[in-house]
Amino acid sequence: MTQTLPLLGYSISVRRVIDETPDARSIVLAVPPELNEKFRYRPGQFLTVRVPSERTGSVARCYSLASSPHTDDELKVTVKRVRDGYGSNWLCDNVEAGSHLHVLPPSGTFSPDELTGDFLLFAGGSGITPVMSILKSVLSQPEGHVALFYANRDSSSIIFDAQLQELVAGSRGRLIVEHWLESERGLPTPAAIADFARKHGRRDAYLCGPAPFMHAVRHTLLDLGVQRARIHLEEFVSLTGDPFTPAAPLTDTDNASTVTVRLDGDTHTLAWPATANLVDVLLDAGIDAPFSCREGDCGSCMCSLTAGTVDPGRTEALDPDDLADGYILACQARPTSPELEVEF
Repeated sequence: MTQTLPLLGYSISVRRVIDETPDARSIVLAVPPELNEKFRYRPGQFLTVRVPSERTGSVARCYSLASSPHTDDELKVTVKRVRDGYGSNWLCDNVEAGSHLHVLPPSGTFSPDELTGDFLLFAGGSGITPVMSILKSVLSQPEGHVALFYANRDSSSIIFDAQLQELVAGSRGRLIVEHWLESERGLPTPAAIADFARKHGRRDAYLCGPAPFMHAVRHTLLDLGVQRARIHLEEFVSLTGDPFTPAAPLTDTDNASTVTVRLDGDTHTLAWPATANLVDVLLDAGIDAPFSCREGDCGSCMCSLTAGTVDPGRTEALDPDDLADGYILACQARPTSPELEVEF
């Protein structure tokens, strides 16, 4: 008889649901105290949610946290309906207070290393969710200024409109928001994006929204001379695999490489079979590995290869600078040398 392994992740109850706009809802989660440490997060990260499906059993979708770990006691994800989007429509139609969602702990790399500087933020539509988390976190610090360019279809589609107005009013000039409404001005133009960027100096820029919007903003900033390393993008991906199903126990360890992994202040020495990825090796050893999609799309499992060599597998989530600096994706890489060292 085949043994069914328990699902990865946690079942978390929904405390309440907030209607943000006619097609967007925020889901506030009630994380139990015993899971507070596992659900500790950084501004800009996301949750991976398991959505039931009659056709496939379930689908996995990633939704950014709009809450801030520095200002909010509860975790909140905001979901906007996507036309023909199964996950977003199911969540908006079915989730209510008292529901339970099966989720993976927060993950993602769209997060500033420091919150004390000045920031240039660009959001399009529901791309405001991780940007809002970063924005509130920066304003919670004693210093730092934020300039937000927020593009939407029309005024009724502005998520967090009232909250943004309150934050501007209480920021003592530290927060500036420019709304761009397609219904009034058409799509954002490179000239308008460049003008906004010039007004607010050379700051680290964080971009989230539809792909054409981010493409336009990124190329405009590069044309202005903003360093590539100072432009950070968050791309929403629809997962095709099932990150909640654990891999089968590893058995091919006779000719495995040896890997030393430094993670969360601890050092682990493990056997790494040539046929396995590092995320599965860590999970098999009972170690909480940072991951989300397990498909090489999100970058959540990015780590630094400090010794040894690997077959990197898919690397679309890494930019050329990441690859040049020795970063790999733990859900994709396979070992090609007898000994390796990796640091998360």
